[in-house]
Amino acid sequence: MESAVRELTYAEAIREALAIAMEADERVFLFGEDVGVYGGAFGVSGDLVHRFGTERVIDTPISELGIAGAAVGAAITGMKPVLEIQFSDFVTLAMEQIVNQAAKIRFMFGGKAKVPMVVRLPGGSGTGAAAQHSQSLEAWFAHVPGLKVIQPSSPHDAKGMLLSAIDDPNPVLIFEHKLLYKTKGHVPEGDYRVPIGKAAVRREGRDLTIVGSSIMAVRTAAAAQKLAEEGIDAEVIDLRSLRPIDFDTIAASVRKTHRLMVVYEGVKTMGIGAEISAMIAESDAFDFLDAPIVRLGGAEVPLPYNPVLEKAAVPQEEDILAAARRLARGDA
Repeated sequence: MESAVRELTYAEAIREALAIAMEADERVFLFGEDVGVYGGAFGVSGDLVHRFGTERVIDTPISELGIAGAAVGAAITGMKPVLEIQFSDFVTLAMEQIVNQAAKIRFMFGGKAKVPMVVRLPGGSGTGAAAQHSQSLEAWFAHVPGLKVIQPSSPHDAKGMLLSAIDDPNPVLIFEHKLLYKTKGHVPEGDYRVPIGKAAVRREGRDLTIVGSSIMAVRTAAAAQKLAEEGIDAEVIDLRSLRPIDFDTIAASVRKTHRLMVVYEGVKTMGIGAEISAMIAESDAFDFLDAPIVRLGGAEVPLPYNPVLEKAAVPQEEDILAAARRLARGDA
C-alpha cells in the first residue's frame, strides 16, 4: 500500500529505491565507476557508501567488461548486483557478458539458474557530451531474448520500476535519461512496485495516439497539452518497458484514435518505432488506421557536440507538435 507522497527528483527516487532494497536484502549491492565516495557521475548514489559501507557500495576499476562479468558471476551465485555503467555508451564494452552470458544462462541451464542483476545506464542527449557519451542504445538490447529493458520517465516510476527490476530473476537494463535526473515528481514513501511490461496512458484522447518513453514521454505529454489548445485531442502512451512491450495498450488506443505516431530518441532506422509499427501492421489494429504510421526518431548521424546541432538531431517538443498536426489533419 502506497504511503505518504513527497516531491523528489528522479535521481533521489532511484537512490531511495536502492536504499530500500539494500536495507531489505543483504544480497543487494551497488558497484561501478565512482559510485562510492564520489557519489556517482550524476550524483545518483550520493551518500549510500556512508550508509552501507564500501563492501556494498563498491568503486570499481574502469573496466565495463569486468564490471559486467563480476555482476553475472555474483548473480548466478545468489547475490543481487546493481551495476552502474557511467555512460550508457560504454555498455558497448560489456556486450559479451550482457548479451552472451547474462541473457543466455537461464535458458541454457533449463531455467535452473537465475541471473538477478540490474544494469543502470545513464543515456541520451542534451548535455553537450558529444557522440561517444550521448547515444540511445536501448533498441539494441530490446532485440535480445533473455533481457528486460525499461525506460521510466518519472521519479515515481524510476523508484517503483527499479525495485521491480531488483526483484526480477532475470537481467534487467534500466536506461535513465540524463536530462531526467533533476526533474521532480511525486513519489510515495516506502516500498512499492511499478510492473515491468505495462505501459501507462498519460493522457486519453480521440484524434491520434502518440507513443514515447523516457524523455520522449515527457516531451510528448507537454506537446499534447498544446495540441489540445488547438482542438487536437492526442492520447499519450508512456511505454516505460521496451522488452517486454505492452502491445495490447498500444493496439487498444489505435483502435480508438485511428492514427499512430511513435517518438523515440534513438536513430530512426531499426528503432523501437519500427518494431511497434510492424506489430500494428501484423495485427487487426492495422484495419483501424486512417493514415500511415509516423515514426519520429533521431537523425542518422552521430550526436553532435554543438548544442544547436545536438538539439536538431533528436525530436524536440516542437517537432512532435509539427508531426502530430500533420498526422491529425491528414497530410502526414
